Amino acid sequence: MIVDIKQKTKFTVQSIQQSIKVTFNYEVHFTNNIFNLKNLTLAQAIAADGEKKPKKIVALIDAGLLEFWPDLRSQLTNYTKFYAEVLTLAVEPMLIAGGEVAKNEPRLLEQIHKLIEAAGLCRHSYILGIGGGAVLDLVGYAAATAHRGVRLIRIPTTVLAQNDSGIGVKNGINAFGKKNFLGTFAPPYAVINDSAFLTTLCDRDWRSGIAEAVKVALIKDANFFDFIHNHTTALAHRDMDSMQQLIYRCAQLHLEHIAKAGDPFEMGSSRPLDFGHWAAHKLEQLTDYRLRHGEAVAIGIALDSTYSYLIGMLSHKELQKILKTLVELGFTLYVPELTEQSSQLENPRCLFRGLTEFQEHLGGELTLTLLQIIGKGIEIHEVDLSLYKQAISLLCEFDKQQQMLLKKN
Repeated sequence: MIVDIKQKTKFTVQSIQQSIKVTFNYEVHFTNNIFNLKNLTLAQAIAADGEKKPKKIVALIDAGLLEFWPDLRSQLTNYTKFYAEVLTLAVEPMLIAGGEVAKNEPRLLEQIHKLIEAAGLCRHSYILGIGGGAVLDLVGYAAATAHRGVRLIRIPTTVLAQNDSGIGVKNGINAFGKKNFLGTFAPPYAVINDSAFLTTLCDRDWRSGIAEAVKVALIKDANFFDFIHNHTTALAHRDMDSMQQLIYRCAQLHLEHIAKAGDPFEMGSSRPLDFGHWAAHKLEQLTDYRLRHGEAVAIGIALDSTYSYLIGMLSHKELQKILKTLVELGFTLYVPELTEQSSQLENPRCLFRGLTEFQEHLGGELTLTLLQIIGKGIEIHEVDLSLYKQAISLLCEFDKQQQMLLKKN
């Protein structure tokens, strides 16, 4: 049978439009010795939800912590028993290997989901993520995807996690050789920064987190950068008062950006808080994660600052101040992977493929934040690779000069 389309009844389908506004509220607490029985911070954070019965919790702990905090699990157990009217430990804490390996092993995600299911957690239960940024990224992703969201309390234990990655709204793991390819935007229920954990960090991890503070200071607060510049010796020598001031101000600026910049879930192409990160993410991969995230970020900051100078924005004096600050904090600003296959874009080990991957991660046009002056970032959408290669050469020469000075001293 032949149907004459013209004879069919004509009708108009109207679209339905809806706008949804959701408000997220969470607090970032600052404390010391969180599992001391006299410390009410964690218990009060959970009790604040207003629900009467004790809440089930599952704790996931960065295994590296036990080297310096061997009693951590027993302290957590004793704490939950002491505050049994508020929280109950559903299962034994799960240990997770720290560092980027946590984000590179897909089986870990499945293991955490199985633990959540076996413990009988629901959306009104709590997951405690205790560890560095990589562990918190993994735990956050698992929490956000179980039941479409189990309440997450992050307890960051590194500088980088306390002032940056652990206080934001992003979670993720690596896949297909790309940083944070899988992930979610899911704000935590609360974040609790415990300064006691910082005392046992190795020098590399202590230093690594400072890079994120340098980053946010350079693009948002010249006075904060001056504070870092004037306290490089104190910070490098692990002065806790200086570090606590740095963490607090960095966290404050980070959260203000998320809340007030108008794009908390990065729906657009702009990502100012990732200044220096397009190269950093690629360098982490190229070095097989030999570089800590913060160490790679320091190099990325130096590279993008040098490029900002070459295109006529930053003054030479400002550039030298930035590089000097990073070096005095203890960062190395050049690694061979910067120049490896740098002229062959089709080579997967080319640094500049990081630009494409950075754009792909967000979608839309390429958008990088550079420095107009110290304390003020500016967005650009095109880059000159020949000038970036020149910037790499300048960093290489700068590094050689620093090595010579070290030998003389």
